[in-house]
Amino acid sequence: MTQKTQPRAKKNAPARKRAKSGGPRQGRAKAADGAVWLYGRHAVAAALANPARKIKRVLATKNAADWLEQAGAEEAALARLEDMKPDAIDRLLPDGAVHQGLAALAEELPRARLKEVCAPAEAGRPVLVLDQITDPQNIGALFRSAAAFGAKAVIVQERRTPPLSGALAKAAAGAVEVVPCVQAVNIARALEALKDLGYHCAGLAGEADAYIADFPPAPLALVMGAEGAGLRQLVAATCDKLYRIPIAPGIESLNVSNAAAISLYEARRAHRPEK
Repeated sequence: MTQKTQPRAKKNAPARKRAKSGGPRQGRAKAADGAVWLYGRHAVAAALANPARKIKRVLATKNAADWLEQAGAEEAALARLEDMKPDAIDRLLPDGAVHQGLAALAEELPRARLKEVCAPAEAGRPVLVLDQITDPQNIGALFRSAAAFGAKAVIVQERRTPPLSGALAKAAAGAVEVVPCVQAVNIARALEALKDLGYHCAGLAGEADAYIADFPPAPLALVMGAEGAGLRQLVAATCDKLYRIPIAPGIESLNVSNAAAISLYEARRAHRPEK
C-alpha cells in the first residue's frame, strides 16, 4: 500500500517522496547488489554526511525527517527522503531493529588500507586493534570510543567481524563513518606492519605486570582481546608489551568496550593539547 506524503511543518522545505511499504519482510537480507541497511538516527545522519558513503534510499517517518532537518542535514539529503510509517520500515529491517523512524540502504564503505590510514604514526592518535571480538554491540561501542578519543583507525579480523551496518552501526552512533576500519587477514601480521610504521603495540591483558599508566610516550596500537578468551597467544607474543588496568579486588575484568575507553583515554592523556 502506498503511504501518503506527510506535510512538512516548515515552509520551503524540500519535498519528500512517497514510498511503498514493500509488503511483508522485503529487503531484510543484504541486497543483491551488496547494499546494506543502516538504521537509527545518528547512524543514518552520519552516513548522509559522509561523502565516502553511497546512499541508495533513505526512509523516514515525519518525526525523524523533522529531527534530521533540525540536526542540520543538507537539503539534497532531505529532498530524497521517502515518507514511511514506522511499521513499513520495520518490515524492511531485521527483527527487533530499533530504527527510530530512520533507515538508509547504502553501499558498504570502501576498504581502508593499513598503511594509508595508520601512517604517519602520531603520539596521541592511537590505533585500536580488535582480536576476535565478534559481538556487534561491543564493536559498535568500541568504534564510538575510538572516535571520541581521536583514534586513527580500528583494525579488525576480516573473517570474524560482522558487517559495519545494522546493529553494529547503530551502537556506534555514527562512528563507523568517522573512524577508518582496516580488515586484516592476520592480526599478528597487522601488528608487525604497525611496528614498522613506528607504533608501540600495547596488548591489554589482566595478567600483565605493567599498568596502562606505564604506556610509553610513543604512538600506540592498543590491542584488545575478546571477553573471556583474551588475546590469542601469537597476538600477545607479537605485542611489544602487555599492560593491565588496575581494578578493585574481587572484580575479574571489565567489558571490553569499557576497557578500551579507559585505555584510549590513557593513551591520549599525556598528549592532549594545551588549553
